[in-house]
Amino acid sequence: MADQIVEAQVHWTPDMMIEVILGEPDDFLKVRETLTRIGVASRKEKKLYQSAHILHKQGRYYITHFKELFALDGKRANLTVNDVQRRNRIVKLLFDWGLVDVVKPDMITDIAPLNQIKVLPYRDKSEWILEQKYNIGSKKKRTEETE
Repeated sequence: MADQIVEAQVHWTPDMMIEVILGEPDDFLKVRETLTRIGVASRKEKKLYQSAHILHKQGRYYITHFKELFALDGKRANLTVNDVQRRNRIVKLLFDWGLVDVVKPDMITDIAPLNQIKVLPYRDKSEWILEQKYNIGSKKKRTEETE
């Protein structure tokens, strides 16, 4: 029987989400677009799986791993220590680039090495398939009423 490596799971709670502050209101769109180009890459398929999302809830902003969003929805989410480390690395990059300020910087000290994520330059975006494993706001289908 082959040995399997089991990654350490995180007992996640909502207070583990990383709250950020945006400099200007349109920074939300900049951060959201930037996050579509950061994730885990499948180089042979030229596919990038987005790791983190920006969540706007009750006037506050959070950078979350997509598995945290599943957990918020009450779904099973096997969030690992490495998932959290990758999220923290992404938050640190956004901070270093001047896109966000972190409310509690001590929450992002445990970070994954940069080689665990792919940052796709904007100019290369059209050459890759950008995949989201979670779509914020897609569960509610909006219907327009016509009179």
